[in-house]
Amino acid sequence: MAIFRAEIEIIGINPYVLLPAEILQALLEKAGKHKGKIPIKGQVNGLPYQQTLVKYAGEWRLYINMAMLKDSPRRIGEEIEISIEYDTSDRSIPMHPALQAALEGDVAALEKFESLSPSRRVEIIRYISRLKTEESVERNVARAIRFLKGEGRFVGRDI
Repeated sequence: MAIFRAEIEIIGINPYVLLPAEILQALLEKAGKHKGKIPIKGQVNGLPYQQTLVKYAGEWRLYINMAMLKDSPRRIGEEIEISIEYDTSDRSIPMHPALQAALEGDVAALEKFESLSPSRRVEIIRYISRLKTEESVERNVARAIRFLKGEGRFVGRDI
């Protein structure tokens, strides 16, 4: 695990820090890639986080969100202590059984679901898995199936 101090910067509305070159290089080597998303974990000011390192506008950035650091958008210019390491944990989200059953019961919806990009499939799975009540799950699974059949919008999107 590497530890460093960095000043919070902002791009658009997103607070972030840049990693020291040697730490970034070690993470990229550990991940075995130099593009795409790099799963990481560590601590910000002693509090644990799990995040993704992303390259944007030519630079790898560690975005500092509110879950990682309270009031992060108002802390621009503040220096924070960060520990960071490559995260090998499984980040997959299991499909809710109600969504699985609905897809298995509708061939057209299942075919469309399987033709979606991986990120779009994860978006649907994540949305339904985070719902709190069975009523919400039932209602949104039905909406998702209609969406996959070209009937309406879901999670703010059209097919």
